[in-house]
Amino acid sequence: MRLLACLLTTTGTPRLAAQGLELALQSVATGLTRPLAITHAGDGSGRLFIAEQAGRIVVLKGASVLPTPFLDISALVEDSGNEEGFLGLAFHPDYAANGYFFVSYTEFESNPPPCPPAPATCDANSVVARYQVSAGNPDVANPAGQILFKVNQPRKNHNGGNLAFGPDRYLYIGMGDGGGGGDPYLNGQDLSTLHGAILRIDVDASPPTQPNDLCGLNPALYGIPATNPFVNQAGACDEIWAYGLRNPWRFSFDRETDDLFIADVGQNAIEEIDFQDSTSTGGENYGWNCYEGSLLYPGGSTCSGPLVFPILEYPHSNPGDPASSGDSVTGGHRYRGALYPQLDGVYLYADYIEGRIWGTVPRCDGAWESQLLLDNSFLVSSFGEDQSGEVYLAEFVFSGAASQVHRVALGAGS
Repeated sequence: MRLLACLLTTTGTPRLAAQGLELALQSVATGLTRPLAITHAGDGSGRLFIAEQAGRIVVLKGASVLPTPFLDISALVEDSGNEEGFLGLAFHPDYAANGYFFVSYTEFESNPPPCPPAPATCDANSVVARYQVSAGNPDVANPAGQILFKVNQPRKNHNGGNLAFGPDRYLYIGMGDGGGGGDPYLNGQDLSTLHGAILRIDVDASPPTQPNDLCGLNPALYGIPATNPFVNQAGACDEIWAYGLRNPWRFSFDRETDDLFIADVGQNAIEEIDFQDSTSTGGENYGWNCYEGSLLYPGGSTCSGPLVFPILEYPHSNPGDPASSGDSVTGGHRYRGALYPQLDGVYLYADYIEGRIWGTVPRCDGAWESQLLLDNSFLVSSFGEDQSGEVYLAEFVFSGAASQVHRVALGAGS
């Protein structure tokens, strides 16, 4: 499929435009409250699990959202309505056998420790925890969880929070730069902090020999893959897989090629999609806050070592072509479903604020072309996949139970 995509772009006409592709959306779940994650359990049940910002996971079973939540930890979740809340959900690759799943959320810190630079305090924590399905009902989880680790947060924004198991069966965790404008804590280029990075841990192994103790909190049980790029490097956190990120708002693995796509929300000028080939051994530096996308960031840090620039980016304002601009990127998935073969290999992503949905494919020269496929009128907070590879997205409404989840389809003219 990669070769086909390449050949289709050698005519000089962008592949997606030449095919006349446009998307349509099919509503599959209504009555939701601020959904931020959509995924499946990999157990053959056909269910979708939808995480809501306030702290609930609900189950879409058949055509209905079950009235009883799969998990409700809203009492633990700090949900300010900003960028905090229940942010990530991933099911263990062996979920059908062990019933384990993992969540990430922010919690209020009742006794905040100091966080540099003074006088800031870490008044919230990012938490990654493990839960298990209940013994008697596959649609309800056991409410008792085990915390793997906590990371202090000095600000209420840029928490990241995405979780995904990679093809290597390790758990990948997205962490924002700690918040504030322009990375005031200089975390993006700092390997001694877990902020501004993609982390990789082994949830099936023994505890790490060199745990990271950030702002006074000790991690619980998990292991460090021996092949993580900064293992045993002085002054670096063993958990880091890649760094130089501002707020990775949704990353995903291509289920066919194992490539990793990372959408990183920009500051004032650029939204970007970063790419990590399946052959990567980790350690990529995506440039924040030396660069915002491919632009030097004014007053930013000095980057050391080679940088990896985005495969594509778009500006916050493009008066000549508004359809190619936006304000806050939402990363999606590379389509690998069976219903729409014309979309095979197309990476779908959106702009949260503008609601636009684009598709992108690689060209023979190594560049990626992007095409607007749908111009929406609502906020797009997240994408997800079902077990068969069909893609879904979350329509985010701030107030009430008015949000929906839609399945991505092709328009009648495609």
